[in-house]
Amino acid sequence: MTILQDALNKHTKKINKLEKLKALQTPLEFYNQFKDFCHLPYESITQNHEKYLLKCFGLYNKGKDNFMLRVRIPAGQLEFHQAIELGSIAKQYGDNYIDITTRQQIEFRFLKQKDLYKVIKAIEDIGLSTFQTGIDNFRNIVTSSFDGHYAQNYITCKPIIDELQAIFFKKEEYFGVMPRKLNTAVLGTSFNDCNVFGQDCSFVVAKKFDAIGFNLYLGGKVGIQAYDSGLFIKKEQVSTVYKAIIDLFKEYGFRDNRNKNRLHFLIQEVGIEHFALAIQTKANMTLDSSGELLVNEDIIVTNEDSIELRNNKKAIHFPIPSGIFTGTAMMEAGYLAEDTKGLIRLSVEQSFYIICDKEDVTYVKNSPLYKKYGKFQNIYFTNQIACAGVKTCPFGVIENKADAIEMAYYLNEEVPMSNGKVRMYWSACPKGCGIHGVADIGFEGCKIKNEEGTTIGGVKIFLGGKASKEVQEARLLHKGLSLEKAKVAVKNLLTIYKNEKINNESFESFDSRVLAKFTTEELYERIGA
Repeated sequence: MTILQDALNKHTKKINKLEKLKALQTPLEFYNQFKDFCHLPYESITQNHEKYLLKCFGLYNKGKDNFMLRVRIPAGQLEFHQAIELGSIAKQYGDNYIDITTRQQIEFRFLKQKDLYKVIKAIEDIGLSTFQTGIDNFRNIVTSSFDGHYAQNYITCKPIIDELQAIFFKKEEYFGVMPRKLNTAVLGTSFNDCNVFGQDCSFVVAKKFDAIGFNLYLGGKVGIQAYDSGLFIKKEQVSTVYKAIIDLFKEYGFRDNRNKNRLHFLIQEVGIEHFALAIQTKANMTLDSSGELLVNEDIIVTNEDSIELRNNKKAIHFPIPSGIFTGTAMMEAGYLAEDTKGLIRLSVEQSFYIICDKEDVTYVKNSPLYKKYGKFQNIYFTNQIACAGVKTCPFGVIENKADAIEMAYYLNEEVPMSNGKVRMYWSACPKGCGIHGVADIGFEGCKIKNEEGTTIGGVKIFLGGKASKEVQEARLLHKGLSLEKAKVAVKNLLTIYKNEKINNESFESFDSRVLAKFTTEELYERIGA
């Protein structure tokens, strides 16, 4: 602990402005007045409200009485009645708009201040919440979309996630007081479909001797993969270890420069070995060394559009372009799940699955909802991510969601392919909320100058990110192209992929057929940019 204290002492000379706001009023004190707040004039919103208190409840003021609200959905698992009510809320209060996010949750937009209390209360009434979904809190804990049902499901993680959430959820000692946000993942399947190595805290299924448990990874964030702690955590140890981690971060995490206050920077300064020792001291237990990781698969979702699961079940995929959904469609998904006794599972790729018995697959595919979204079941929409963009995010440089959709339509027309897998992730700015750094082809919004010297929106292009069997950050291919030129460049990349595939086999990934065969320099020459 001495090393952690010494590191903290170097950073205590000046705390950041947000830490000063935290001292003015606690989030739970504010929530006791929230009903009255909703009836105040919009102009009465203070900096403390906007920068801190509202965000603790997932509320973001977008200006002119326009609020975005983030809903916590543990493990991305929705019951049918919850989906129906969420859709109804969007229709009644949020212009029928829903975003599916990369943390397996949803966001409402276009909410009015006078309706906020009613909306949050309606969400609480169905067993969900918006609490602690923004600012310096514990974000929604993610896992595989197929948790408990995948063929190689070693540990069902939802009960563990519920245990972890119970440690901090609505607890004043953890509510909005962390040095920075904390992203967590718990993965119990052989398939990493939740970007498990890109989190602040990750429990990744592993085997040690005859025990199945988790290897612990720490300190991941956008653009940086987590460190292997060297520790193996048994199932019954997870909650104790997690509490030790969050208590260490709360006590020793830096509170000066907000750009360097994530858990990553504390671990970087003290070293992962010392932090692992501190965990064991705090938890008052001796932990085994890391076991053998059991994450070793990569699923190809193609025009077959469904995935075989255990116990006579299938997961039917609903690709949602850029995660843009509607309240009406969410209600339809709820009714479909109710009719089939199915399960709704949100995906970190901003889409969702309905898990149902094989006998009900035809019923689901004949539904109007599937006919609307099933048509996007192609390699350009199936594995797509796009963050909010300039219209609704102050950091955005490009529109992003619409750009990603336009690119996908263009590629499907120019380079049609019946199967394969290319993960195309879009971030509207360097913050990387679209996790473009782990994509096969990643896009980062930027400003460039056109031929006339006018500044316009464009994209940097990255290649070769991995987040499944192996972990690897994408490398820069081009430092800035206009969106029109980017479409042509990516078309040329996908033409290479199509030509390199053998017999059009679906298992052939973009990585295996393009990145493994050509250098970055060779690909740069071929894109014609």
